[in-house]
Amino acid sequence: MARYIGPKSKIARKLGEPIYGPDKNYEKKNFPPGQHGINKRRKKVSEYGVQLMEKQKAKYTYGILEKQFFNVFKEASRRKGITGENLLQLLESRLDNVVYRLGIAPTRAAARQFVTHKHITVNGQVLNIPSYTLKANDIVGVREKSKSLEVITESLTGASYNKYAWLEWDNDQMAGKFLNVPNREDIPENIKEQLIVELYSK
Repeated sequence: MARYIGPKSKIARKLGEPIYGPDKNYEKKNFPPGQHGINKRRKKVSEYGVQLMEKQKAKYTYGILEKQFFNVFKEASRRKGITGENLLQLLESRLDNVVYRLGIAPTRAAARQFVTHKHITVNGQVLNIPSYTLKANDIVGVREKSKSLEVITESLTGASYNKYAWLEWDNDQMAGKFLNVPNREDIPENIKEQLIVELYSK
C-alpha cells in the first residue's frame, strides 16, 4: 500500500505550514529547507507554482499520493455542485480521515494504520480500506478486541468530543456517527481548493 514515508518537517517547512500538526522542528526552523533556506529570498512564484503548492498541501495534509488524489479530483468533477468543495468533502469523507477527526487516532497516519490493521469497524463490520468513502449515518467504531489498546485510549483521552458539526461521538460505545458530508465552511483545513481546480483544468 503506497503512502508517503519521507521527512514530514521538511514538507511542512517547504509549504510554510505545520500541516502534520504541532511540530517542534518546524517551530524552530520555520523557513524553507536546504542549505540556504534561512537566507534564501523567495522568488516571485508563478501562477502555476501557486496552484501546484496548494495541490501539494492538500495531498500531504490528507496523506494521499498523486494518482489517488487525481482520482478523487475526477470523482469530484463528475458530481453536481462546485468541484473544489466536492473535492474537500470527498477527502473529509474518507474513513481514515474520520477516524482521525473523531479522536480515535492522534494523526491521520495513525488513523490509516488503525484501519489497515483492522482495529476499526463501520456499521459493526471490520473494514480495512482507509480510502473507503463514508455515507450519511454510517457508524465508525473501535473493534471490541481493540478497545483496550493504549494508543487508542490515550488518543481518546485527549480528544475534544463532538468538535465537528458533521460528526457525533458516543464515548461509552467508543463509536461515532458520520452525520452528513460537511459544509465547506465547517472544514478547518487552510486549503484554497479553487487553485487546485484551476491547476487540473489546464
